[in-house]
This record gives sequence, C-alpha cells and structure tokens, in this order.
Amino acid sequence: MLNDTNAVATIAVKNLETARKFYRDTLGLKEARLEDNEVIVFTSGQSLINVYRSQFASTNKATVLIWAVEDVEAEVRALKAKGVTFEHYDMPGLTLKGDIHVAGPMKVAWFKDPDGNILNIINR
Repeated sequence: MLNDTNAVATIAVKNLETARKFYRDTLGLKEARLEDNEVIVFTSGQSLINVYRSQFASTNKATVLIWAVEDVEAEVRALKAKGVTFEHYDMPGLTLKGDIHVAGPMKVAWFKDPDGNILNIINR
C-alpha cells in the first residue's frame, strides 16, 4: 500500500526560471533534473519536489509544502537574509512573535514563493 511508498510534492509555477532561482538559490534546494523543460525536480533531504509550469499557478490559497526544522528562529533569520518575506496571519490560538507564530511549544513561519505558493517551516 501507499504507506510504504515515498510521496513527491508538486508545486505549480508560471515561470520555471524564476522558480529555479527561488528554490535553488534562495531556499538552497538541490536541483536533481529538468524534465522536458516543463518540470524541475528538486531534492530536499530525502524528499523530491516537482516544480512544474502550469496555467493554474497562483490559484492555491493554502499551504503547499512544510519543512520540519530543528530551529525555526535560525531558519527565519537565514531566509530573511536571502530576501524572503514572511506572512503574518491572525489565527486563533497563535501569537505572533516577530515573524514566527507560536502556540505553546509549536513555532511556525509562513512565506510565499514568487508565484504566491504558501510554504512554511515548523519546529520538529
């Protein structure tokens, strides 16, 4: 069944070159391959992320990808140094501290790629 199979995230974008610069240069993901000039496959840890050209890019209003990290504060600082802007949401039970939303021991920060896809980092 599927519980024994790795999943691959897919993210729709309008411009592959703009997306390549963001995911590779800004986020530091490794580019694994280009498929038919329509899909860039990136690796992030053991995960694969397919970034593909689509006419439906920028239509999703929900989080598309989450990274569980050891130190949210350090990741936020590193991403801000690369020009990433963080989103601030007014959500019940969450307190905003700088760019990090906190609820008890949970810390999470949201940001967008150039196409408006919502990404986040959360503590493990």
